Amino acid sequence: MMSKISACIISYNEEKKIADCLESLEGIVDEIVLVDSNSTDKTIEIASSYTDKIYRQDFLGYVDQKNLAVEKASHDWILSLDCDERLSSELRQSIEGVKDRIDAYDAYTMNRKTYYVYRWLNHCWYPDRKVRLFNKRQAKWVGLNLHEKVGVGTGNTHWLAGDILHYSFDTLSDHLQTLDRFTEIGAEEILQRGERVSIVSPLAHGAWTFFSLYFLRRGLLDGFAGLMVSVLSFTHVFVKYSKVIVRRRRHDN
Repeated sequence: MMSKISACIISYNEEKKIADCLESLEGIVDEIVLVDSNSTDKTIEIASSYTDKIYRQDFLGYVDQKNLAVEKASHDWILSLDCDERLSSELRQSIEGVKDRIDAYDAYTMNRKTYYVYRWLNHCWYPDRKVRLFNKRQAKWVGLNLHEKVGVGTGNTHWLAGDILHYSFDTLSDHLQTLDRFTEIGAEEILQRGERVSIVSPLAHGAWTFFSLYFLRRGLLDGFAGLMVSVLSFTHVFVKYSKVIVRRRRHDN
């Protein structure tokens, strides 16, 4: 007997991308659960064509919001996607192939491939392996709000062939706007952890991020897109640690 799977998704103003996400789940999952953070666009209207299990919830943070969606699911097995993600044909086949023996493991990992502005990234953000199919009795979302992940207590996982297709930033402006918002969250997390930050931390952490992406992960083979990602990732880390220094100095004064 095949196990049933619930797709769990959180959303906020995703009218441009949510339809493709939900379409990629058809024929693979047995229900779709959507927890929406009070969208003001047509996200809910579009999603209602695919599911009636739609819940409105003020944003609780990525971890709590995603765990709330899991709690609303009718089935033990959860497939989690973001609105800007979808299943590749190969990944759909892989999930179909394990449905009749899915309980052999507690969770399944899969690669995520990112489309950035104008091309696929084959190196600097790939394979970016994620746990996205899991038994909610054995796993849940854990971690910080910008580094949330599915924690599997038993470690009993298996890799599936195929990619989650991640349509990230449509333009450089999108990336820059997100950078400012995410560095605010990241800086707050550093402050909460009480991490030591010196005047050289922004440059040191930023430089390592650039070197890791562009050279170690071979982002240079992704052409100009790889250079953009590496430079803006440097900027992200530099700004995040700079915000920590500024906040602490304001507090001390």
